[in-house]
Amino acid sequence: MAVAVGRGFLLQPSSSSSFICNDVNKSSIGITSAFLPAKSGTTRRYLATVVRAQQRPTWLPGLDPPPYLDGTLAGDFGFDPLGLGEDPESLRWYVQAELVHARFAMAGVAGILFTDLLRVTGIRELPVWYEAGAVEFKFASTRTLFIVQLLLMGFAETKRYMDYISPGSQTKEGSFFGLEAALEGLEPGYPGGPLLNPLGLAKDIRNAREWKLKEIKNGRLAMVAMLGIFVQASVTHVGPIDNILEHLSDPWHKTIIQTLANSGS
Repeated sequence: MAVAVGRGFLLQPSSSSSFICNDVNKSSIGITSAFLPAKSGTTRRYLATVVRAQQRPTWLPGLDPPPYLDGTLAGDFGFDPLGLGEDPESLRWYVQAELVHARFAMAGVAGILFTDLLRVTGIRELPVWYEAGAVEFKFASTRTLFIVQLLLMGFAETKRYMDYISPGSQTKEGSFFGLEAALEGLEPGYPGGPLLNPLGLAKDIRNAREWKLKEIKNGRLAMVAMLGIFVQASVTHVGPIDNILEHLSDPWHKTIIQTLANSGS
């Protein structure tokens, strides 16, 4: 009978009169074996001690993560069921793509909830978020706004891509209208300086694993929330604050299950 000792240790007795074979699977989690003789005058017994090193957290408990996901990346929990990150260059690109999508999702969720709250409370007369793009603003035409956005976003994304191709190239003197010192590019995906890191958090970005982990966790949550907002808008045709208020008015009967069931009828 196996006896669990502490966390991650397994003691398994054996009555073999010889020695315990060291033919133990020595995988990446680190397994060793040993034997202990019993007291003199008693049947010689041996204990095989299998010491299993504490594994890092994974998205599925007990999962052996793929070897190319070694835990060095922020937010790496061994999740890659399709094997998309086997190629190192592809993995490097996916890391940057996830980071950008996470930041857009966090900004989008915050903007949708804030403007929807202003609309529902009557503080400002605003359209529901999925109709905001069709609104004609007085200070500029839709075409003008689109061109301006295209130029600004195109410039920023081009700079980001160039820094991805050649890390540190966008902090060289003359690469950003003399504002390089205000940006202080730390590493690809993590610009800094007083403009983009005004609070001075994670100045040493290479050792700021905790901050990176917090950001990517919140970003993943925001991406899931954004997907939920899309589905809500498609099913209920109202904003997220309206959905929350409707649920709170009758929590036991106005849920996602009833809403989806009624939408199909």
